[in-house]
Amino acid sequence: MSDIRNRSVLVVVDVQNGFIREASAPVVPVIADLVARWQRAGGDTVFTRYLNYEGSPFERLIGWSELMTSPQIDIVDELQPYAAKATAVLDKYGYGLFADKAGAALVAARGWTDIYVCGIATESCVLATCLGAFEADLNPWLIADASASHAGQRVHEAGILVTQRFIGRGQIIKVEDVPSALAKQSLERCDA
Repeated sequence: MSDIRNRSVLVVVDVQNGFIREASAPVVPVIADLVARWQRAGGDTVFTRYLNYEGSPFERLIGWSELMTSPQIDIVDELQPYAAKATAVLDKYGYGLFADKAGAALVAARGWTDIYVCGIATESCVLATCLGAFEADLNPWLIADASASHAGQRVHEAGILVTQRFIGRGQIIKVEDVPSALAKQSLERCDA
């Protein structure tokens, strides 16, 4: 049987300057701690960056034209050192990792079966990444306390509720539930 680290990946979704607000900022140190331990344990990590563009569905249909340029599109400074050591940093033009062919191709090429997901925003890009993994016949795991919504706690909780309806209640976990083989050190929660 292959090592769990070879079958699993931690996907850090869109922790970019343009998505950091008062409601989402406290999750950044939690994610940084998780990624640091995951990478020290030898686990693969993928960071996604959402890139908006003129004429995108987000601009045309929602009237939202943010995250088109730096510094908004940049991964937050606290995570830059981990992104530099990541297996991949993927730019995407839709909600989830599987929105573009590059994400699905990377997952298939690496043979990952378990997709551990954290990041911003729980109700949109995090949810879409979990749903994409589910629809690709993979095992998505939403790490609830390492995810947030820039729209606030109620929206984060709504995202958790909808995600569990899509992928299963048992697929919603906390940082402390991440298998020890993926993070060798104790999984103490970060007080953010």
